[in-house]
Amino acid sequence: MNITTKALFKSFFANLFLSFVKVLTGLFGKSSALIADGIHSFSDLATDAVSIFGNHYALKPADKKHPFGHGKMEYLTCLIIGAVVLFLGIEIIVTSLKDEFIIPNKLVIFVSIFTIIIKFILSTYLLKVGKKHNHVILIASGRESSADVISSLFVLISCILMQFSKEYPILKYSNLVATLIVGFLIIKTGYSIIKENMSFILGEQEEELLVEVLQGIKKLELVDQVDQLVIMKSGPYLQITGEVSMNGELSLNEVHDVVEKIEDTIQQIESRAKYITIHVNPTKIDK
Repeated sequence: MNITTKALFKSFFANLFLSFVKVLTGLFGKSSALIADGIHSFSDLATDAVSIFGNHYALKPADKKHPFGHGKMEYLTCLIIGAVVLFLGIEIIVTSLKDEFIIPNKLVIFVSIFTIIIKFILSTYLLKVGKKHNHVILIASGRESSADVISSLFVLISCILMQFSKEYPILKYSNLVATLIVGFLIIKTGYSIIKENMSFILGEQEEELLVEVLQGIKKLELVDQVDQLVIMKSGPYLQITGEVSMNGELSLNEVHDVVEKIEDTIQQIESRAKYITIHVNPTKIDK
């Protein structure tokens, strides 16, 4: 089991526990905001399951039908995650408008504090591992968990304010406001995940890495210039295509050796570079 799958399983079981705690406490403590927050955790649970499957499929090796591997399954997985999150956010907002104004039990406050701590630890862990290994599924799950932390904070604040609603009647709306904020935060998270991964599917250039790779190739002997270079994400790997100019009088063996040096240089700069194609042009000499 690789580190990504381990992280996703940890997230799955943490969300399973938090989902039941939030929903049951919300029902018992009469807090629609906490129930909404628990549904958000159920969405985390569902997307964790999708992520585990997507990660497993994305790591499948290349075959005849998929010569560049199955890495883009990561982005399709994240699109599903985004769509589920978006739908749940809308559903929470619609449902919250029908709720009655009931003062939640003080137990809700303590449960909210507990879930905030656990979810903060989980989201920090997922983002750290995701960024370290440049894994979009983990980053998407981490961002969703971060949104859950923020939504739980609003639930906590609303529950505290509701305790004073008898003295200050306007505070009875705090639970509704918190639920609406949670819903909009969930929608925003879902939209961001969809937007980002649609860009990856369409083919997004790795601009920062592009500069570094260009500099590395230009330093190689016998490379006159780099005519073109494209670096795109392909799930956990990078797909790189480029064109370089070299002296047209070089032998085939010499050109082959230089191309191998280019590939080695790219892989030394970025270990995720797996699918590399380099085309060689004869250098144009102005007469």
